[in-house]
Amino acid sequence: MDLTMRINSGFKTMSKGQKLIAEYILAHYDKAAFMTAAKLASRIGVSESTVVRFADALGYDGYPKLQRALQEMIRTKLTTVQRIEMTGDQDEASILQSVFKTDMANIRSTLEEIDPEVFSQVVESIFSAKHIYILGLRSAAPLVQFFSYYLSFIFENITVVTSGVSDVFEQIFRAGEGDLLVGVSFPRYSSRTVEGINFAKKNGVKIVSITDSLLSPLASQADLCLVARSDMASFADSMVAAFSLVNALIVAIGSRKKDEISQYFTKLEAVWDEYSVYLGKDRNAN
Repeated sequence: MDLTMRINSGFKTMSKGQKLIAEYILAHYDKAAFMTAAKLASRIGVSESTVVRFADALGYDGYPKLQRALQEMIRTKLTTVQRIEMTGDQDEASILQSVFKTDMANIRSTLEEIDPEVFSQVVESIFSAKHIYILGLRSAAPLVQFFSYYLSFIFENITVVTSGVSDVFEQIFRAGEGDLLVGVSFPRYSSRTVEGINFAKKNGVKIVSITDSLLSPLASQADLCLVARSDMASFADSMVAAFSLVNALIVAIGSRKKDEISQYFTKLEAVWDEYSVYLGKDRNAN
């Protein structure tokens, strides 16, 4: 049950103060999402303890969980123009501080919340797949390209599905049992990515989703789901935690094939040297 449903279903039994909070949140959730309990209480004219009790009454374990639900609403409902307006009154120094702090918090939350067992299962699924499809459109495309670039040094059975002359369905049409599709999307979720995942799932493909929440539409069809926080009230998505997560997958996968990768790069180094692919002696796979 999402936040608005919780508020509507419990509204009749709320106290007068709680009803004031409910009405304010429904009308101004984009502003309330970034207020502390004290600031929200001051804005509405109730006590801070009333705000905390309101969160508890809705079934949230404290006000921070209610605040996270509000921020979830922003990421899924606000248009790009509305997101721009939310940061329009900040000076550049404040934006610099805010963005870095948010990105660091996203990485920290992702690490704290991720299930190591699920992470290991994703690594194993990649190794055991007959063919690996990696699907990510729009803002998720750079992440998918980064992931597939490094996996291509380890596996030959990879198809990258981002955008091009052919439709998503045409690119994953041959996927079936024994294959794996890694679907990547963050708010505002790509409808084509969700449709592609559903299509592959019906054809017996194992699904791994990389997204921002277990409530994401990508999670419902996934056999395995890795969550990377992307909280950011801006027209630009915060992909820092997602890149860190994918980087961890690449390193974990590579650690299982150290000898093969070492031999591969020994040969590749000779090619890079011959054709001066990199400047100087720094020839990492970048």
